[in-house]
Amino acid sequence: MRNVFNTILDTIGNTPMIRLHKITEQIPAKVLAKLESFNPGHSTKDRIALHIVENAEKRGLLKPGATIVETTSGNTGFSIAMVSVLKGYSCILAVSDKTKAEKIAYLKALGAQVHVCPAAVPADDPRSYYEVAKRIAAETPGSIYINQYFNELNVDAHYNTTGPEIWEQTEGKITHLIACTGTGGTLSGTARYLKEKNPHVKVIGVDADGSILKTYFDTGKVNLEEIHSYQIEGLGKNLIPGALDFTIVDEFVKVNDEDSAYRTREIALKEGIMGGYTSGAVTQALHQYHKEKHFSEKDVVVVIFPDHGSRYISKVYNDEWMQEMGFTHSPLANYPKEISE
Repeated sequence: MRNVFNTILDTIGNTPMIRLHKITEQIPAKVLAKLESFNPGHSTKDRIALHIVENAEKRGLLKPGATIVETTSGNTGFSIAMVSVLKGYSCILAVSDKTKAEKIAYLKALGAQVHVCPAAVPADDPRSYYEVAKRIAAETPGSIYINQYFNELNVDAHYNTTGPEIWEQTEGKITHLIACTGTGGTLSGTARYLKEKNPHVKVIGVDADGSILKTYFDTGKVNLEEIHSYQIEGLGKNLIPGALDFTIVDEFVKVNDEDSAYRTREIALKEGIMGGYTSGAVTQALHQYHKEKHFSEKDVVVVIFPDHGSRYISKVYNDEWMQEMGFTHSPLANYPKEISE
């Protein structure tokens, strides 16, 4: 039978690339969006979850009935929970309190045990989701800690899949890659492959206002005074992830909550693509980069849209939430409102 897969895990990867039109009218380059929401878990994290788990199985680190523990802003948790269901493992996840209730419900629906931890604490604070996950893994017999922020397999997953897919889909014509940086795995693995194929490909990382990554890239120093709470989930960090290879990044662009939120909604309104908050962030970075550096008609720019907007219905796609955040300054603030009769 054609196009019939053994399990849902066999549908991970080979996501489509869509040319953007209306949202990039002022940009002369060909801009292509890699839609990672087409993975079965609706995000790019499916790639790393499957790769890391299967590597652990091959090395004998995972036994039947074992427990997988991880730190997540949501998407990696979905993917690990999905993989755990299919492979018969228990799943324990530590998430930050920035994670919306519907995401936590989604994780629980897949059988995961969820621990909610404060986001506004240092990474080495015992209450942080990093430290909570480490403690749980240490206290749980027969468990493994995925540790995506410092796991080289995070990078390998994208080197082996995302990079080759983009190279093939653009027929090697890609000139710029723009991707968000959380753990750094997507950017690092994809960029490493593309740079090996063509060292002239420009790699632009996207960082969040409130994160330390851009300044660390620019100066080699961590500026703790930059750290403050922000709303974009899965973007930026208050620590330096070991999975982020700064040597293959050409520059970083920093974006803020409000601009990224409106860009997220603009993508839906102009392109019909329900992207997640980071899809808006990477699109905002595209525009900021063009304003400063100017793309040409010869450029082929690939932006990675990491996940699906269905996970942000009560956040960026919710008018009341936008108003609560005070997001009223963007020229896109007059998006369509609900009409009651």
